[in-house]
Amino acid sequence: QVQLVESGGGLVQPGGSLRLSCATSASIFSRFVIAWYRQAPGKQREFVADISSGGSANYVDSVKGRFTISRDNAQNAVHLQMNSLKPEDTAVYYCNVRLGPQRYWGQGTQVTVSS
Repeated sequence: QVQLVESGGGLVQPGGSLRLSCATSASIFSRFVIAWYRQAPGKQREFVADISSGGSANYVDSVKGRFTISRDNAQNAVHLQMNSLKPEDTAVYYCNVRLGPQRYWGQGTQVTVSS
């Protein structure tokens, strides 16, 4: 069974920073691409960033230069460092891994950017 456990969300002012973490098992962490998605109220879930087992990363254009995804080999976790946050970054952020045709999701963590 695939488990993805997110943490690190919260309330932050515009321009602030947060770091999200997604912890999983060693077998998943070492073999598969792990991604972050987000879903704002009334909107579809959208891709934010992903990172391969080899460390190659991809980002949606709206977060390039502000967000950084990284792998933590000691903790079997993927981190999403979010800087220069904007109100439009407000959403529930989900960790995701795809094993063949099956997608697995974490429970989500709320990020709210507001003054």
